[in-house]
Amino acid sequence: MDEPQIDPKIRKRQAELTRFLRQEAHAQGFDLCRITLPEAIPEAPARLETFLEAGRHGTMAWMEETKERRADPRVLWSDVRSIVMFGMNYGPDEDPRHLQSQTDKAAISVYARNRDYHDVIKGRLKEVATRFAARAGEDVKVFVDTAPVMEKPLAASAGLGWQGKHTNLVSRDFGSWLFLGSLFTTAELEIDAPERDHCGSCRACLDACPTDAFPAPYQIDARRCISYLTIEHKGPIDRALRPAFGNRIYGCDDCLAACPWNKFAAAAREMKLVARDDLKAPEIAFFLTLDDPSFRTYFSGSPVKRIGRDRFVRNVLIAAGNSGSLDLAPACERLLTDGSADVRGMAAWALSRLLPADRFAALQSAHLMTETDEHVRQEWTTES
Repeated sequence: MDEPQIDPKIRKRQAELTRFLRQEAHAQGFDLCRITLPEAIPEAPARLETFLEAGRHGTMAWMEETKERRADPRVLWSDVRSIVMFGMNYGPDEDPRHLQSQTDKAAISVYARNRDYHDVIKGRLKEVATRFAARAGEDVKVFVDTAPVMEKPLAASAGLGWQGKHTNLVSRDFGSWLFLGSLFTTAELEIDAPERDHCGSCRACLDACPTDAFPAPYQIDARRCISYLTIEHKGPIDRALRPAFGNRIYGCDDCLAACPWNKFAAAAREMKLVARDDLKAPEIAFFLTLDDPSFRTYFSGSPVKRIGRDRFVRNVLIAAGNSGSLDLAPACERLLTDGSADVRGMAAWALSRLLPADRFAALQSAHLMTETDEHVRQEWTTES
């Protein structure tokens, strides 16, 4: 069937608005700007439902609560006619996995080593949206990650890249290092072609995962993912998984860093998020000293701040327990009387791995006399 003919004047306006949009995106530091239709991801609802039914979202109840809006952009906003997807390269200047051999250092995910990218990306998207709305005379909405928008499938349908076997977006030009954002509009724009999958037989990202969080290619179980466990998960972390964390205290870049397409990605340039020097290879020992005020001050403006001091120190204690460094034992011991049960429990676990058996037994005997939290008691009495 022949495609319907579009009035030349309408086609010209679409082209002009699309060109203006791309120019504004480039001016705001975005590396990619491509456009898709709201109905471009018809397979998304079924895939999301399968993911949720299997419980692979862990404790992220909001995914279940927003699944209708997440699965279909038209449910989120019925008037949307075009979806503009933006990509910003945040490629590091070296492989972040090199830090894993330095067991006295703490590994923070590349994306979280500076200002919260949600704020940076959304601020720039709003600039683009304001100028575009004024030019087009159309309504717009912008979204960055926290909204119920399936950014990765939409980005793939717009041609920014494809969803790799690690379920993240992969770009021919920027590898696996792309921040995504979206602009929904009532304007009709020129639509870009999707990018085909270029993963082939490669399984580097799957094999790189330290906790086997991928039950199959293109599928992820958040309950085994270090990023989920260190950021979203509240309370104790599965004892069987803790040793695989190594020194990762916030997020995990292993599957991203392993992608062979990264060799085509340039490191983040000016106007992008460049890592704070003090977060490139921070000392585990320092983070063990943070109380709530000092944590909030140190991570002001950082995405790390949102998980709170207690969950953060819980993660740091896992890294301390994995370090094999007896020098970290005194700092861990001081946290045995912390106000947070999560912190006390993880301090006990860390010391069970760092101290000689007799020294640990002495602490165990003393603290079990006063400890009332059942999860913390289990940490003292369960063998590592």
